[in-house]
Amino acid sequence: MTDTQGTGQDHAGGQDGGEGKDRRVSPTRIADPRLRFEFARAAIWSLVVGGILLAVYIAKPLLVVFGAMVFAAMIDGGARLLGRVLPIGRTWRVAIVILLGILFFAWLGYFAGTTISNEAAQFPAIVERQINQLLIWARAQGFDISQEQLENHVGAVTSGIGTVTRALGGLFGGLTTIVLILIIGIYVALEPKLYQRGLEWMLPRGKRAHFAGTLEQMAFTLRRLMAGRLLGMVVEGIFTYLMLAYFSRLVGVGEVPMAALLAILTGLLAFIPNLGAIVSGVLMALVGFAGGVDMGIYTIVVYLFVQNFDGYVIIPMIAKKTVDLAPALVLAAQLVMGLLFGILGIFLADPLLAMLKVALERRADRNVEEDQAMAAATVIPPSTGSPLRGNHSNGA
Repeated sequence: MTDTQGTGQDHAGGQDGGEGKDRRVSPTRIADPRLRFEFARAAIWSLVVGGILLAVYIAKPLLVVFGAMVFAAMIDGGARLLGRVLPIGRTWRVAIVILLGILFFAWLGYFAGTTISNEAAQFPAIVERQINQLLIWARAQGFDISQEQLENHVGAVTSGIGTVTRALGGLFGGLTTIVLILIIGIYVALEPKLYQRGLEWMLPRGKRAHFAGTLEQMAFTLRRLMAGRLLGMVVEGIFTYLMLAYFSRLVGVGEVPMAALLAILTGLLAFIPNLGAIVSGVLMALVGFAGGVDMGIYTIVVYLFVQNFDGYVIIPMIAKKTVDLAPALVLAAQLVMGLLFGILGIFLADPLLAMLKVALERRADRNVEEDQAMAAATVIPPSTGSPLRGNHSNGA
């Protein structure tokens, strides 16, 4: 009986071993370790290339989502400021901020439609006339520049801008993109913790705390950055209008034409660092020289004063509490993002660069903490006395 059972067990073990052997020689298994290594390396490269292609394909929708995050940070910052003076729920504070924004743009549209509509209609003609005057001056200095050549260059630039701007559309189109940014941004601003928890749950449990801290730091930086941007827009717009409409009379050059329009354009273009200031300065100088050399020089002085005040007073005040980005780095990011994604890329280049800097700084801090923890774990604590030393003392 025992022999029979043992034989049965041996037979069962043989069957199990045969099944294990069959599994080992499965057609999907690569026996040679060198082939397995090459296959793993090829799979990794395939995943990397596929990830890059996927990122390129969905880059525009991701940029729209990031634009919504920037808009949500602006709303969140306003709601937090209201929370210091209004002890009401967050939903009501967000609604008040959105309502104030709608009322501001409604007033701006009404003001632009009733006050500066005629100035806006005359603005292109003044710019064209000043460009012609610039051509005449260049020819008098010996430069062989014809009207046809200038039109060709302008046409090429316009075509390039159109191509870059069309890149913005992609899957959505301009108006649809703005609507999506507004809707997603409002949803995120209403319940930011909900989406933050959703992102945290996608990560391993041990990394959630660090990721949550990184998101909090990014949100704080983004709110401060956007607050500084809005403050700079308001300051530049108000100072430009006061100096072009009123202070110019005191210095004897008279009121600069289209002061309100130039102030609004300067304030709006201040949202785009570096590039916006250059465009607003060129427009201001063109309109100023239409009223004479003295007025043109005065507009240049106004432009330099406003930009220096914003650059040396307003921006440093905000940069102390956020990230201090190098101007050359910001300009390079704007050029690259503008080439890839058009106007939306130019608008979001600065916030995106700030977020990347925060992420890199957090990663560097985490590396330092890990190195310190590893160094502390490997240090041998000083000995308080070995058994040999104790025995020797007892023997003594």
